Amino acid sequence: MKKLFALTLVSSALLTGCMKGEQKADLSKEENKIFYAVGTMHGSRFKSLEMSPAEKTAFLAGIKDSLNGEKEKVNSQEYAMKFRELLQKRTTQMAKGNKDKGGQFIETFVSKEGGTKTASGLAYKVLTEGKGETPKAEDTVTVHYKGTLLDGTEFDSSYSRNKPTSFPLNRVIKGWTEGLQLVKKGGKIKLVIPSELAYGDQGAPPKIPGGATLVFEVELIDIKKADKK
Repeated sequence: MKKLFALTLVSSALLTGCMKGEQKADLSKEENKIFYAVGTMHGSRFKSLEMSPAEKTAFLAGIKDSLNGEKEKVNSQEYAMKFRELLQKRTTQMAKGNKDKGGQFIETFVSKEGGTKTASGLAYKVLTEGKGETPKAEDTVTVHYKGTLLDGTEFDSSYSRNKPTSFPLNRVIKGWTEGLQLVKKGGKIKLVIPSELAYGDQGAPPKIPGGATLVFEVELIDIKKADKK
């Protein structure tokens, strides 16, 4: 938490620049593009806090005052601790809200889309029946996949890279480890994975918020059996 506070406060300052007043970013230079990219990456962390307009104004004012050498209007050391408390509170609240939405999504997926819910809370639907065997947790699988949030926002895809990926099945999130054992080689499966089987309350910022239920469509291309000891 402390590292996040220090890193995001410094790097988010890049969003405003050192000059007073609003200015359009000049992205004609490579160095400016680098700083812009860093600013967007870390600025997205604050976006997830869903700040009010007044909070955004205060946040940017603090950055500008610091960069312009103005005397701080509040004790930054004192409020650093309060920020950590606020961050934890909002993270918990947002995670709970996301988990509630995920639970409703899974129930609809099961009741209206023909999905199946396992004892762990994972929901799945086999989209294409394969003809081969199913993998074991110790095996290495090769897959093509797409991952989205509940609103359809894509956060990862091997299709976009035009290259399948391979990994040991027991070294990924629990929802994948369980879910890929439910489809045969050559098949395709849709997985709806609750946060407790994915990235938990902390999520995987900036793309995956805390408590998020994730939706994957996965093609199981190949299975490499684990070496027997």
